[in-house]
Amino acid sequence: MTQALDFETFFAVSMDLLVIRDAEYRIVKVNQAWERVLGYRMDELEGQPMLSFVHPDDIPATDAQMQRAATERDVDGFVNRYRQRDGRYRHLEWRAHQHGDLVYGVGRDVTERLAIEAEMAQARAAAEAASTAKSEFLANMSHEIRTPLNGVIGVAGALARTELSASQREMVDLILTSGQTLERVVSDVLEFSKIEAGQLELEMKPFDLRPEIDGLLDLFRARAAEKGLTFTIAFEKCAQGWFYGDVVRIKQVLGNLVSNAVKFTTHGEVGVRIGAGDLDGDDAVLTLEVRDTGIGFDESFAHRLFQRFSQADGSITRRFGGTGLGLSISQALVEMMGGDIRASSTPGRGSVFEVRLPLPRRRDVVGGAAADACDPGLALEALGAREGGALRVLLAEDHAVNQRVVELILGPVGAGLTKAETGEAALRAFMAEEFDLVLMDMQMPVMDGLAATRAIRDFEAARPDRVRTPIVMLSANAMQQHKDEAIAAGADRHLAKPVTPAGLLGAVAGVLNLAG
Repeated sequence: MTQALDFETFFAVSMDLLVIRDAEYRIVKVNQAWERVLGYRMDELEGQPMLSFVHPDDIPATDAQMQRAATERDVDGFVNRYRQRDGRYRHLEWRAHQHGDLVYGVGRDVTERLAIEAEMAQARAAAEAASTAKSEFLANMSHEIRTPLNGVIGVAGALARTELSASQREMVDLILTSGQTLERVVSDVLEFSKIEAGQLELEMKPFDLRPEIDGLLDLFRARAAEKGLTFTIAFEKCAQGWFYGDVVRIKQVLGNLVSNAVKFTTHGEVGVRIGAGDLDGDDAVLTLEVRDTGIGFDESFAHRLFQRFSQADGSITRRFGGTGLGLSISQALVEMMGGDIRASSTPGRGSVFEVRLPLPRRRDVVGGAAADACDPGLALEALGAREGGALRVLLAEDHAVNQRVVELILGPVGAGLTKAETGEAALRAFMAEEFDLVLMDMQMPVMDGLAATRAIRDFEAARPDRVRTPIVMLSANAMQQHKDEAIAAGADRHLAKPVTPAGLLGAVAGVLNLAG
């Protein structure tokens, strides 16, 4: 009696439709949920054939599932339609198990869920259709704009090569500049539309990185010179040789970053560093770093930096132009290639953008062996061949063992090491003597490495006669935020501890631009 009472209670409280049927598909027992969902009283259902309540179109499939329960004993996830008292139908999802001559089933009303899924699928299809229509519209508009624009730029270019007065040449230059700006805007909008629609594909092939990048940077060197900016390039030996990837998109990303750096910098310098670190086997991580002394941006804008059509404020667009799509496109391309892009900045002092891309090396291509320049021995050779005598290194490190490690690595290449155990002592030494390189520990007593680095950069800024000295931050803090803090403070490189000979020598060669 107790078991029967528990069974009845279970049937009564269940929100799902519970049913027991026999081998002839007749309903033996149902619970009250049937009345709530379909509108029939329990006594109207019990004894009736189940298939009489099923939608005619679903009867064949339902019959097949009932036969399956007899042979396989279980049914799970089958959906069919059951008629309500008012003639409408509800979708029920079934789970059933046969025990003896009876089948025990649980049905769940999924009508609303299926309706929502159908609406979502319809909305998704509509969105995809709209996206396709937008892409086609932009492509057509691009063609319609480029055709006359080609005539404007072409004729203006031809006119510029003729004899012109000063005022005429000024007008022609304005036409050319405006036409080229419009062409870039059209290209950006079309490119972003392709990315957004998932229509952009990478073209993977072997390429020799150095000549590809050199040709691109030569263009920006000329632009920087026109603005009176210093333009520096550090191309590390580790980054030379043949790789496998989409070099066109890599150049596009680098070009966007360097173009922004030159555009937003009115005085000072723009620096580009190309580096690479080896992963397992022939895989490498290519690093593209672009640094400038331009207008920068604050933390409130940092989270919107890579959003489309985003610029710090309206005055930026008025002063410098552009669509605000360049960084958004760059981020999308970098992520398509499996990499990441980061930025740090100080308003009024400049910005640093860093791209990291995984790229396989290609040593099977003629000239591909140049990648072996990552070997520590060649870094030693680069340091040893340095002109001007021994390398003068200021080491700011409070740990005696770590001091000895650096001494053992740099000693064989003839580096002269001056040691300081606090950031304050390092600053005093730097102010008293000139060094080729500073190795700065991040965490030290009295004054930490970040504060000491900022103080060194302030001292250099106040002394125009002092050449900017490269600073490598050595730190056990290896998280991205620590790297960003080091770069923001003025360091040229962050090197995580434990320091290896290859890592330290490679970093030193990189910041001193000994890689040629």
